[in-house]
Amino acid sequence: MAENAICAPCLGKPPRHDGIAAATLYNEASRKLVLALKHGNRISLAPMMANLMAARIPPADQQRIIVPVPLHRWRLWKRGYNQAAELARAVATRTGSRLIVDGLIRTKATPSLGGLGKKARRRTLAGTIAINRRRHAELKGADIILVDDVLTSGATSDACVFALKRAGARTVMISCFARVLDEALGMT
Repeated sequence: MAENAICAPCLGKPPRHDGIAAATLYNEASRKLVLALKHGNRISLAPMMANLMAARIPPADQQRIIVPVPLHRWRLWKRGYNQAAELARAVATRTGSRLIVDGLIRTKATPSLGGLGKKARRRTLAGTIAINRRRHAELKGADIILVDDVLTSGATSDACVFALKRAGARTVMISCFARVLDEALGMT
């Protein structure tokens, strides 16, 4: 894909984010890796996945801050780790960027978004992601890379980008391992 290219949906409704850097499309192979990391306790996959992610992040003139998509504390307690934070840690190491693992917080627990459509995902996430007040000064005016494992409908990342930009982030680029593109899956 050409640098600075804009996809058709983004032309119709410009996004809040400042670009997406996806390591791969979401397909059967990437799905297996994501599920092994997310639900299979295969944290050792994170560095390899993050290397692929970091390779897609364009170079920057200034230092950027890496912030993972947050998990609610109950889900974090149940799973034992945040897969996005594991990826973010490895992306920060690979890019030499600063990591703020607790830049965002989930203010309330939400059910799994799997199986929900775009509108239902947005409704479910409304008002659930906020800036960690202790990190506000560090995020204000910053160029941020928001890290997640999969970009599906964009509802989660959009809620995160909204919170970061409202707190004064200068730019927010999304970095994900796999990106779901309906047109790539033949789901037009």
